[in-house]
Amino acid sequence: MKIDLTDTTASKVNKALVQGRRAIGTPAVGMVLTLVIVTDEENAYDALKAANDASREHPSRTLLVIRRVSRTPRDRTQSRLDAEVRVGADAGTGETVILRLYGDVADHAQSVVLPLLLPDAPVVVWWPVNAPLDPANDPLGALAQRRVTDTYAAEQPVRELSARADTYTPGDTDLSWTRITPWRSMLAAALDQVVCEVKGVEVEGEEFNPSCELLAMWLADRLDVPVRRSLSPGPGLTAVRMDTDCGPIALDRADGSLATLSIQGQPDRAVALKRRETAELIAEELRRLDPDDTYASALRYGVDRLNASASAAAAEPPAKGEAEGDGAGDEPEAVPAPLETAAKAPAKDAAAPAPVKKAAAK
Repeated sequence: MKIDLTDTTASKVNKALVQGRRAIGTPAVGMVLTLVIVTDEENAYDALKAANDASREHPSRTLLVIRRVSRTPRDRTQSRLDAEVRVGADAGTGETVILRLYGDVADHAQSVVLPLLLPDAPVVVWWPVNAPLDPANDPLGALAQRRVTDTYAAEQPVRELSARADTYTPGDTDLSWTRITPWRSMLAAALDQVVCEVKGVEVEGEEFNPSCELLAMWLADRLDVPVRRSLSPGPGLTAVRMDTDCGPIALDRADGSLATLSIQGQPDRAVALKRRETAELIAEELRRLDPDDTYASALRYGVDRLNASASAAAAEPPAKGEAEGDGAGDEPEAVPAPLETAAKAPAKDAAAPAPVKKAAAK
């Protein structure tokens, strides 16, 4: 059932929700959370479809917030709220409200969303694209216990990861981190099968892929060993190779669906490691609403290393051409990757190995 409301208010939207539930014969509210999606018109359909699919596991009230761009000065003076209320089969297993904000009201979306939140239920805010640099201090993000972003949709994912670390607040998470959950589980299980010490790791994947960077950060943080980033044509993350005192351990996924786990002294095994849809990623994030300390630790480790590399580069004496003022140093320096990239950095520049620790399956 769909109810269209033009030039409406939050109070009328609430009344339409009650009317819709009564019309389909389900007046009782059995939803477990409020999911607020902040996006644009172009990405609204895909985001809403993913949320509806995830609602089969987590019945929720979904509020889709779309800020409409004012094309003329006259439009900016005409504040208006249009809403579309969906209940029943049109809204998955919960309720959906599509909010289109025009004019000045677009700058005060929190005032529209606040009266529509489910009482005594957690709130999750998801930005599929164009996430704020500081989600916790965003007016809508301040209403939520959990804030979900996606650095994969950013133009410069590595810079976006640095911004996420600088502004991290407990409750922040990212779908680029969620994408590597099966990889982390498989690698931890592989290390549980052998008694050995890891000496070094290589992570292979697409260039500028934030999931590859986060996996490298997590391995370096947990194992306290040098981690080398190598590049491949993809898709996404393609391989992780660990050098141990018991022989190599490799998890190789060349086709994006089926991976091969190789452990020294054991036969190779094929494991399912397919690239997951957005609905599966959102459903996983909604299973737990407490702060993800592992994500925070990995993110901060990588950015600390990034800052240390930048400081070391700044402390080095200028090259001969730069000292003579030939203009070689006039261009702004690109931000280095959080970890060494094999295609760009020679092996001798790698950080000295830290004291080797026993691999912890975390």
